[in-house]
Amino acid sequence: MSVVIPVYQGERTLRSVLAEIEPLTRGFVTADGYHASVDEVVLAFDHGPDRSAGVIRELAAEFPYVKPVWLSRNYGQHAATLAGIASSGGEWVVTLDEDGQHDPAAIGSMLDTAMREEADVVYAAPTNKPPHGYVRNSASRVSKRLLETIFGGGKASHFNSYRLVLGEVGRSVAAYSGTGVYLDVALSWVAARIVTSPVTLREEGDRRSGYSYRRLMAHFWRMILTSGTRGLRLVTGAGLLFAGGGILFALYLIIVRLAGVEIPAGWTSQMVLTALGTGAILVALGIIAEYLGLAVNMALGKPAYLIVRDPQSGPLGHRHADAP
Repeated sequence: MSVVIPVYQGERTLRSVLAEIEPLTRGFVTADGYHASVDEVVLAFDHGPDRSAGVIRELAAEFPYVKPVWLSRNYGQHAATLAGIASSGGEWVVTLDEDGQHDPAAIGSMLDTAMREEADVVYAAPTNKPPHGYVRNSASRVSKRLLETIFGGGKASHFNSYRLVLGEVGRSVAAYSGTGVYLDVALSWVAARIVTSPVTLREEGDRRSGYSYRRLMAHFWRMILTSGTRGLRLVTGAGLLFAGGGILFALYLIIVRLAGVEIPAGWTSQMVLTALGTGAILVALGIIAEYLGLAVNMALGKPAYLIVRDPQSGPLGHRHADAP
């Protein structure tokens, strides 16, 4: 297994997180009887404001399994995570935060879930409320629900930065994802099965979160923009709705006129032309949006297919070999 940690403000917490991972590097047995070990911990340095770089150098000199990845500048958590995944080599890749909120002890239960469910991706499903406050937690739930139901963002309600991913799937996503793509949306493009595993979240160490409400809003907007072209297709749907409504409205006005109801001269034709014209404009915009959607998918790097090895010859093929 490879553990990938994007590092932005890890000066105070990173060493304690590594101390919890260290026993897993000597090998462990999960509750279901699977044998596993963490062979490398990839620390992707994202140019934070503290002296995380110095801590990473110290840890790399002290522990042979620590693998630093140096980004040229600050690119954000998801880009740093993608860089770490691309640099990993494990059959499974675990991503977790640097702040200690994610308990490495849950890696075993997440692996059991993956093997039991034959899943490509396992997200941590918090059994307690995330320690962020009512407003942020509520906004997170609502935004994920909107993304999932309206904009086609896959299983957005499952999204969590604590995740277990098949190595070849994660590295393929890291290779083709375009600039600014949302990692979990990209995973949903190619993963055959995505499930969750119950995990208890902890407090975020002794530092404040690096995400302001402004950055969280930008984060949500990026999820929408990279989730696909369903938002563009809503324009076409609205245009057809207006066009259909205009036709029905015209028929209604004709019937009313034939029934002898007084209608101001010119009002009927004006209303019908407005409704039909609005519908025609929106339908035309929708057609243009479809062409833009093709360009968006290419820019995001969404693949037409992904070739993987026979699942039974990979990590999931061991599900009956070690388990009782």
